[in-house]
Amino acid sequence: MPVKYNAIIIRFGSEIGTKSPRVKVRYEKSICDYIRRLLEHHSVSFEKLEYTYGRAYLFTNETSEASELLTRVFGISSFSPAISTTSDIDQIADVCVSLAKEEFIPNATFAVRCRRVGTHPYTSLDVNRIVGERILSSLKDLNLKVDLENPMYTMGIEIREDKAFIFLETIEGPGGFPIGSQGRVVCLISGGIDSPVAAWLMMRRGCIPVFLHFDLGDFGDKRTRDKVTRLVRKLSEWMFNTPLRVYIVPHGENLQEIKDKCMDNLTCVLCKRVMYRVAERIAEMEGAVAIVTGEAIGEQASQTLHNLAVIEEATKGVPVIRPLVTFEKVETERLARRIGTYEISAEEEKGCAAAPKRPSTRARMGVVLKEEQKLDIERMVEIALERAEKFEIKYGNGDN
Repeated sequence: MPVKYNAIIIRFGSEIGTKSPRVKVRYEKSICDYIRRLLEHHSVSFEKLEYTYGRAYLFTNETSEASELLTRVFGISSFSPAISTTSDIDQIADVCVSLAKEEFIPNATFAVRCRRVGTHPYTSLDVNRIVGERILSSLKDLNLKVDLENPMYTMGIEIREDKAFIFLETIEGPGGFPIGSQGRVVCLISGGIDSPVAAWLMMRRGCIPVFLHFDLGDFGDKRTRDKVTRLVRKLSEWMFNTPLRVYIVPHGENLQEIKDKCMDNLTCVLCKRVMYRVAERIAEMEGAVAIVTGEAIGEQASQTLHNLAVIEEATKGVPVIRPLVTFEKVETERLARRIGTYEISAEEEKGCAAAPKRPSTRARMGVVLKEEQKLDIERMVEIALERAEKFEIKYGNGDN
């Protein structure tokens, strides 16, 4: 009879382990509560989710369905579908032999690794030795060999008090901190590849994003708004039952005014300074503690280190965070594929038609401030906010 996985070992993010015991327990219990609600929403049945300091054990016969959901839970470093049994050494060995018989191929190499918590009549080394010997003697026809350095299979055994869990696979989780543990941030989002990835990185660190998209009007692409909505919806899959607010701010008229009144080569710098001011105001309205962008050093003319400093000067009280600041494009694209936003972002759209042919890569602060005197910045910001459209996207509430 084939062995049946009936449990999942859940390991929490490594950085959670560096917190004080009080904070660590709060974070880990928060993650467990999130997992319960996520499983219930997706109708994945489970007997119980048992929490213990530094670990959680999910008892379910639907390990495949549960595993698919756990890959999207922030705060989990890894997890392993497992077979639960008692801590009796003979029971453990029997399960390990059955699992090896079902999974190991002929001439394979393997190792046994035991992790043990509690008082038992054996040591972890005893378990490794006994289980290894039983597998070799019971499955002689497979011609198996022990290889402790580079095994094809690792038979994992986790013993905790009177229970034991046997597993072969360790699946990577996203890591990070539980949702909402670090507050709100305003995330500028375009239809491109970078900004959704930057937002996701902040989400992984426990931040709740408030998304801000600037509609460029005649200078942009009418398809971009739809892309942004779908990108936020895709990101919401990582934040079950948490409303994600989206602001769509008209920016075409402001951009036209910049084009009409200011030096052409400073268009991008001046444009972003207005955007940052709007973002700062929305951060104040939303109680957000930072502004997040997808900018990377040198990727565009406005993203030279010098220009980034000039642009950021427009904000006075809210820090600007750039998670991708040192990323190469291929790294960002790889992460976009992992989180599910790449295909949407990669859909064809025209770029900003207001971009100058020869943009400044080293804007001088004095010149920028002088050019801004030609603009009624406060009026531009106020009108943008007055005309802003606001809505919410919530995964798990009929939106996805």
